[in-house]
Amino acid sequence: MKIDILTLFPEMFDGVFSHSIIKRAKEKGLAGIRLFNIRDWCTGKHKTVDDYAFGGGAGMVMMIEPISRCIEELSKKTKYDQVIYLTPDGELLDQKMANKLSLSENLLILCGHYKGIDERIREHFITLEISIGDYVLSGGELAAAVLTDTLVRLLPGVLNDETSALSDSFQDNLLSPPVYTRPYEFRGWKVPDILLSGNDREIAKWKHDQSLDRTRQRRPGLLEK
Repeated sequence: MKIDILTLFPEMFDGVFSHSIIKRAKEKGLAGIRLFNIRDWCTGKHKTVDDYAFGGGAGMVMMIEPISRCIEELSKKTKYDQVIYLTPDGELLDQKMANKLSLSENLLILCGHYKGIDERIREHFITLEISIGDYVLSGGELAAAVLTDTLVRLLPGVLNDETSALSDSFQDNLLSPPVYTRPYEFRGWKVPDILLSGNDREIAKWKHDQSLDRTRQRRPGLLEK
């Protein structure tokens, strides 16, 4: 999978993409991530990327020219499965969407900033709008990092145990069951005996029951799906 990210602040991704799962995926050649600074497509001495909104109102708006030039130039070299804009009013990111997007070969992600981007970009260039939650961030960079991590960890060969992702929360509309490791007893708190029984069938049933109970208690809306 190749993911191209358009941003005003590429340095914000340095730490996130240089460690853990994403670093491993890049080193294995399973994921290619490129960062493009939108300012490189600006004209003029000051590389201006924003301007006041028509009709007034607080906040600046990212201009159409540099973004359109950037997308058009990159699209000539790469055929993107989706051109994604991260925005609070987009479709809410969930595991089902992540599973589907993880099958893509090439994705282009646009990070907004300020008050947002000129609406004509959304109308004529964007194919999918995604929100990571009902709240507002200072920019799309953090959301792009979340989306990228969500997708990359699903790629075959990225995780040491490829079945691990299949047992994550939300894969079957259930939350994951509780997990334990050594020591067996700590301050009198013991690991459930069923997990040490060696009975795979009973352990699987216990985990499923725990997932159901936890989902009913914490996220009952998931069971409706």
